[in-house]
Amino acid sequence: MKYLVIAEKPSVSKSIAKVIGAYRQEDGYLEGGDCVVSWCLGHLAEYAAPEHYDERYENWRFEDLPILPVEWKLLVHNTKKPQFNVLRKLLRSKKFDYVVNACDAGREGEAIFRRVYALAGSKLPIKRLWISSMEDAAIQQGFENLKDGAAYDNLFAASECRAKADWLIGMNGTRAFTKKYGRKQTIGRVQTPMLAMLTERQTKIQNFVKEPYYKVELSGAGVVAVSEQMGREQDADTMQAACDGQCAVVGSIERKRVEKKPPKLYDLTTLQREANRYYGLTASQTLQALQELYEEKLVTYPRTDSQFVTEDMRKTVESLVLALDGQTVNVSYVINNSKVTDHHAILPTMQGAKCNKEKLSETKQKMLSLIIWKLVQAVQPPFIYEDVVVTVCCQGRNFTAKYKDVLQPGYTAKPVPLVEPEKNKDASLPKDLEQGMIIPVVRAEKKQGFTSPPKVYTEDTLLSAMETAGNKEFEKDTEKKGLGTPATRAAILEKLVSSGYVERKGKQMIPTEDGVAAIRNIPDYLKSASMTAEWENDLLRMERGEIKPYDFMQGIHGLLDRMLADLRQIPTVAAVPYYNKVSVGSCPVCGNPVHESKLSFCCADRSCKFALWKESRYLSNMRKTLDKKMVVDLLKKGRTHVKDFYSTKKDKTFAADLVMRVEEGRAQYSLEFPKTPMKTKT
Repeated sequence: MKYLVIAEKPSVSKSIAKVIGAYRQEDGYLEGGDCVVSWCLGHLAEYAAPEHYDERYENWRFEDLPILPVEWKLLVHNTKKPQFNVLRKLLRSKKFDYVVNACDAGREGEAIFRRVYALAGSKLPIKRLWISSMEDAAIQQGFENLKDGAAYDNLFAASECRAKADWLIGMNGTRAFTKKYGRKQTIGRVQTPMLAMLTERQTKIQNFVKEPYYKVELSGAGVVAVSEQMGREQDADTMQAACDGQCAVVGSIERKRVEKKPPKLYDLTTLQREANRYYGLTASQTLQALQELYEEKLVTYPRTDSQFVTEDMRKTVESLVLALDGQTVNVSYVINNSKVTDHHAILPTMQGAKCNKEKLSETKQKMLSLIIWKLVQAVQPPFIYEDVVVTVCCQGRNFTAKYKDVLQPGYTAKPVPLVEPEKNKDASLPKDLEQGMIIPVVRAEKKQGFTSPPKVYTEDTLLSAMETAGNKEFEKDTEKKGLGTPATRAAILEKLVSSGYVERKGKQMIPTEDGVAAIRNIPDYLKSASMTAEWENDLLRMERGEIKPYDFMQGIHGLLDRMLADLRQIPTVAAVPYYNKVSVGSCPVCGNPVHESKLSFCCADRSCKFALWKESRYLSNMRKTLDKKMVVDLLKKGRTHVKDFYSTKKDKTFAADLVMRVEEGRAQYSLEFPKTPMKTKT
């Protein structure tokens, strides 16, 4: 039997082809005796913009809303059409008995394959390769246990419902609020509640009024104890005067044994959080590095929401720990079959455990080191210590001293890799301290402090808040909710930044003035974390076949109806200027001036589609923002030379020409590398 395999990326295709014997390189695919392996280029096909359904949607009008496609159109980007044509020809070929969906084993991977399959009009039976590692043995085992493609119909349904919901709310909401309030306001099903969380926190910080408080610190015989917090300075002064230079007595010594289990293994969100906390990496940078490590066979599948492994992996985990730490350990703590759904926790592969990390980029070194550290840490003994609370009495007043006596360091003996170890701030109980002991002379000192505002969100704490958003509003036994999924949260954060709604300052995520303004007019139900979290849970239930796509989409349509009905009751605000009047060049589409706005360089003709966004996905991947000088060159010459593009693979900067071409009224970018003139010897 001859079969076709379609993977998500060329690099993955090569790994698969090597295992199943497809060595002959052809145009857009690899071929072997009984198999052909080809690839998508990420999302080859995506839902079309409104103007592809009707030309009148090219101009934004409130009265045209809602836009509700009856038959959803998929479009292939021009740059990806050659590879799609290859796939279409293969998928329509009668020489294959079946096709294997070898795209990433998750919701997005399922969507990527199914859309291409549908657009190609294929009738081939579908089988599914579902693996959590790109190691040769895992690939081989996966092909020996191929699943019926129909088993993943619910997964695809959930993916399509999520994409359609995002399209409907994004396209309709953005147009509706923009036209109603006279300024661009981007609306997103997950993006809007996330921006609301950030602006709410920022408002609390700005409105916070710090208040002083006072304590009295008592010291003597190696003991430092403090009073309770007091709101009046006079009370603290009175206490200090009464106790300073007096004797004190140790009233009580209370001990509480505490045993802390080792931390769980990494899921994607936890790893992104700790990579941000320890190394300052963004969620997007972490995910990109992880994906590359996965494709290089050094770690297992990254887009997982599980922090455990299954019982059948016990020996694998034991072997990994032995190779990494030279210990035979009890791995039972990391095993929980009920907590693993599609994929287990992120692990190093045996190849990753043995590889020379110095050959990797700095970012990938950090990621692999973290994953190895977490695995070794997770199977260590617990951290055991005693919390000791000492009460000191002086002049009828009680003071408290707290200590921590470590009995067993356990997993804490494994320090975070590539991070300077923190100094131990916990004081140990003085050896000779006993209950009833007299301290002949103590020094009393007044200390002033101030109440603190809520902390600014970092990417670490924001990801945590996204993961638990809405939980308080549901019953305890309700499945965990949250904003977005582990696989999508990084992209949503990057979209908020590229839209100009959020600014990164170091590790902090701070809403901009535009972000605050954008959320100001949004009704509470569109900002609701609990509602969005409920939708995410419904999508998970859809994957399990517990709810139908129709029921989910009815809820989305109902939300749109409510939103538009509410907006119709509000007077339309006159459009406000959104750019300064200084021209930076001529529009290559219509010839009108191009003006600079806060987020872009756009054509003065509002009906023209042409715009150059300061933050774009293409440029952000190379850590570059479009500036005025670059735009002037692009509009004048069609290219601009950039000296400091960044390569994540090589972890260094490089120089290249950024080349612009215009397709269907929109800018498309590519890179060219000017040849260095050969030096002639004299």
